Amino acid sequence: MPARRNWRVFLLPPFAFLLFCALAAAAGAQTYPSRPIRMIVPYPPGGSTDPTGRAFAAWLTEALGQQVVVDNRPGAGATIGHGLAAKATPDGYTILLGTSGGLATGPALGSKLPYDPVKDFAPIGLGVYTPFLLVVHPGLPAANLKEFIGLSKAQPGGIVFASVGVGTPNHLGAELLKVMTGFRFVHVPYKGGGPAVVDLIAGRAQALFGGIPYTGSHIKSGRLRAIAIGHPARMSAWPDVPAIAETLPGFSNTTWFGLLGPAGTPKAVVTRINAEMKRAVANPEFVKQLVALGLEPASSTPAEFHDMIVSELKRWTQVIREAGISAESAQ
Repeated sequence: MPARRNWRVFLLPPFAFLLFCALAAAAGAQTYPSRPIRMIVPYPPGGSTDPTGRAFAAWLTEALGQQVVVDNRPGAGATIGHGLAAKATPDGYTILLGTSGGLATGPALGSKLPYDPVKDFAPIGLGVYTPFLLVVHPGLPAANLKEFIGLSKAQPGGIVFASVGVGTPNHLGAELLKVMTGFRFVHVPYKGGGPAVVDLIAGRAQALFGGIPYTGSHIKSGRLRAIAIGHPARMSAWPDVPAIAETLPGFSNTTWFGLLGPAGTPKAVVTRINAEMKRAVANPEFVKQLVALGLEPASSTPAEFHDMIVSELKRWTQVIREAGISAESAQ
């Protein structure tokens, strides 16, 4: 008959278990990252998001000691890239350059999305604000906002308004002009700012709300003309371009980008990347790089970025409802 064994179960006291968990988390934070990190950018090269993503990727690569690889995933007004990030493994090795289009205006429009902008992400931090210039083809006979709106009414369907996707801030800026003034246009969505600008320069489109990173050089060369800016006030770098709000009080159309991980991303990872983002926008050389692109550096805590997403989603939902815009009517 086999000998009886005396099994003893050893249980850690509650405080010891919590200490063990804390030490394990600290050890994980110290070893992170141990391999390259993917940064999903939800637009193609050539727009505002791509240079923003690459600037932060370069900074994080040096700061974290592992390559941060930009993965451009354009389409559907940035929602394809956001959807991929939402479904990624929440281990800190996939992060997203989230946009106001993918996190606020697109969801507010009522489009069917493969993610929830609030529940499916772990906000890391706000990175930049991107003011939009209202740019037109230089052959368009409109030197200012009033002439531009008047031209659209005189030639119904004559102004093809390009955007980087249905439901993006670029698109909804035109819809707000329509609501506030009766502006008339034909909307043509593109996969990103780069392709939209190509058609605008070629004359296949007549107008665009575009970021300075991908419109500024073309304006300076004369291939495009800026007639207004959607920022609440004129920018010091573009003092001769009037704010739309000077003609239409209350008009505001400025987008923003920030970093997020999939929901469930370890808090230690979120905290570390957020700290590096804050170091970046406090660095004069990094700030100079962003400003040269036409961006306004910004920062926040993860909680503040979360609250901003919720607030912007609520604001745009109200604007869209009052304007009577829907995903179907905006096509």
